[in-house]
Amino acid sequence: MTALPPGSTIGILGGGQLGRMLALAAARLGLKTHIYAPEADSPAFDVSGARTIASYDDEPALTAFAKSVDVATYEFENIPAKTVEFLAKLIPVRPGAKALACAQDRMNEKTLARQLGAMTADFAQIDSLAELEKVLDGGFAIPCVLKTRRFGYDGKGQAKILKREDAASAWASMRDQPSILESFVNFTYEVSVVAARGADGEFRAFEVTENEHRNHILYRSLAPAHIPKASRDEAILIARKIAEELDYVGVFAIEFFAEVNGATTTLRVNEMAPRVHNSGHWTEDGCETSQFEQHIRAVAGWPLGSTAMTATAAEMINLIGDEILEWPAIAADPGAYLHHYGKKEARPGRKMGHVNRRLAKPPQGG
Repeated sequence: MTALPPGSTIGILGGGQLGRMLALAAARLGLKTHIYAPEADSPAFDVSGARTIASYDDEPALTAFAKSVDVATYEFENIPAKTVEFLAKLIPVRPGAKALACAQDRMNEKTLARQLGAMTADFAQIDSLAELEKVLDGGFAIPCVLKTRRFGYDGKGQAKILKREDAASAWASMRDQPSILESFVNFTYEVSVVAARGADGEFRAFEVTENEHRNHILYRSLAPAHIPKASRDEAILIARKIAEELDYVGVFAIEFFAEVNGATTTLRVNEMAPRVHNSGHWTEDGCETSQFEQHIRAVAGWPLGSTAMTATAAEMINLIGDEILEWPAIAADPGAYLHHYGKKEARPGRKMGHVNRRLAKPPQGG
């Protein structure tokens, strides 16, 4: 494809912090953005030259949006697949509906990973309490976790089954939504690969990142991860296979559980995110090209940028809820890079910003 020249407009579905940072990256390259979101207080509106406030099923609004942009992308995976399919008839949408449909369903994610030779937790499709009880009585290992197949994040839409008697309450918490039962993985730590695939098939990955969660929300990311080189190469290869299978264009993330047993590290694919990812925020200040610029480059048909690190190591710490009120102290720290999302209300569990730091030596962990 022909690369979009500076002055072209990229449409972004979704107006959250990821859309905001994508718009900032596009502006640096001389590209304009048009944000489409249903929320009038979307933080991405503050940094974009054009906005549409409308629901994702408003076809007249989507049509007008399509006429105003040269290509479209999305900042989170809960955009309705029908929205992407509708827009794709009018303009290029990157990544496409195939990748979105896969990432929106945990069964699809796990099945694809297995088909490509990657390991995952054991899993089973669950569509009723009777089916759940049958699977458990058939020998599925307890403890395990029941998850909605769609629209779960940051620990939402999940219920642990620690004993057979928990089945009914776990299913009730799913509210009759299609679900997936997954075995517990006794992992040592979680790692993620944030990578990009260009419109011409070019592939580049950032350093594998080690992630620490608190209350099911990502708290800290460290790069490079404390992981053997063979495991690093394996994780990146799996990410590349998935991107090629989905004919993916843009930045994406694959999360892995890493199990360490002596000298052996086993990786199991956990989830895929068809977008820029929280665990890649450190690239803004720790790499020659940030994940946000990389996504814009891919979507616009530009060559991908270098993923080389600009420091020996880097970390990202999320600012959750009232932690954003610490911005004066962070701003006074010469080694801190503050990224404020511009959200008006700090609520518990809400991501309000993050802070990046370049480190003088590799992190210890694992």
